[in-house]
Amino acid sequence: MTNPLTDPYIVLSKVYSGGKYFKQALAESTVEPLNKGRTVAICYGVLERDIYLNYIISANTQKSPKAAVRLVLKIALYILEYMGLKDYTVVDSAVELLKKLGKGGAAGFVNAFLRSYKVPELPAQADERLSIAASVPLWLAKIVRRTYKGEAEDILTSPSLGMCVRFENNAKDYLGGEHLLTPFENVYIFKHFVRDGGFFAGDYTFQSVGSIAICQAISGGQRLLDMCAAPGGKSVLLSKKFKEVTACELHPHRVELIGAYCQRMGVQNVIPVCADGTVFNPAYEGVYDAVLVDAPCSGTGVINENPDIKLNRREEDIPSLAATQAALLNNAARYVKEGGRLYYSTCSILPQENDTAAHNFLTSHPNFELSIPASPLNHKTTKYGLQFLPHISLGAGFYLTCFERKS
Repeated sequence: MTNPLTDPYIVLSKVYSGGKYFKQALAESTVEPLNKGRTVAICYGVLERDIYLNYIISANTQKSPKAAVRLVLKIALYILEYMGLKDYTVVDSAVELLKKLGKGGAAGFVNAFLRSYKVPELPAQADERLSIAASVPLWLAKIVRRTYKGEAEDILTSPSLGMCVRFENNAKDYLGGEHLLTPFENVYIFKHFVRDGGFFAGDYTFQSVGSIAICQAISGGQRLLDMCAAPGGKSVLLSKKFKEVTACELHPHRVELIGAYCQRMGVQNVIPVCADGTVFNPAYEGVYDAVLVDAPCSGTGVINENPDIKLNRREEDIPSLAATQAALLNNAARYVKEGGRLYYSTCSILPQENDTAAHNFLTSHPNFELSIPASPLNHKTTKYGLQFLPHISLGAGFYLTCFERKS
């Protein structure tokens, strides 16, 4: 029997010690195909519960284990606490893996730990309790609890509901499996979905329900500028509403992704462009009926899909992200024609990146007025926009608002 800890350790060591994003680490690792589903589930689980697993380890040790040993403990603890494998199998596998890693000196400690550890009570202090219960950094727990009060834990622990698929053709051929309806035509969320030839034929594409909701809320016109467009899902979907879409992206390899996406979906009215959205382009001034700024952000609304965000995002990142968001909005405002619209979105649940950004923009741009769009996807309406939250919005956490340029 294959050691169930080995492949998760190989992948996760690239995340914890190598600074890789999980999806990148998985793609770069040789994982046993037969057990890939198990490996992915373990890796996601460990990343989702990293802070909670660290809490258990700290409560049961006097001295912090070294990185490799700590990672083996996290994987074993996750399997024991959440996957229901027999205790002796997991303990033996952990000891075997340590010996294979040349860490045999820690085998006795790990063996004793896994056979005797106790799960501690959660802290009494509210912010610390939420941080551990939801397994998120303390700074994030404080902001979310202050902003959303009693909904904070539901927001931070809401799971991913599955794979969101948008169909162009033949949707009925795929609806035999378990799926959820969405408020959008030909868009479904599947618990399990296997990609086949229909993907390459352009019959369907994978696109988050948040991305689709943003596109649905945008009014059509002649020309659209999508300022942060890669990998191209929104540009492709919005090409149905506009005669021409200019899809900008900072990095050349991501511009290539937009072109490939358009080719696969048979879209010909999207123009991929390599450009820095914070740098003014005189050729775009006053040209566009609509400009979309789907800004780089903290990603705090999609940690259920990307749990490594919890490891990589720092509180001190937020001001610099807010500065980039403001620079993009200020530049985008110059590209909107009179009577046109500027749409601003993030995949964040933090007010600093959302309503505060909208307030600051309107304060400094009196030639624009707020025009909050509508959406059939469940949400909360804030002072300046729509806040979608994972526990009420089919797993999606994002923000959307709109500013109309006065004539």
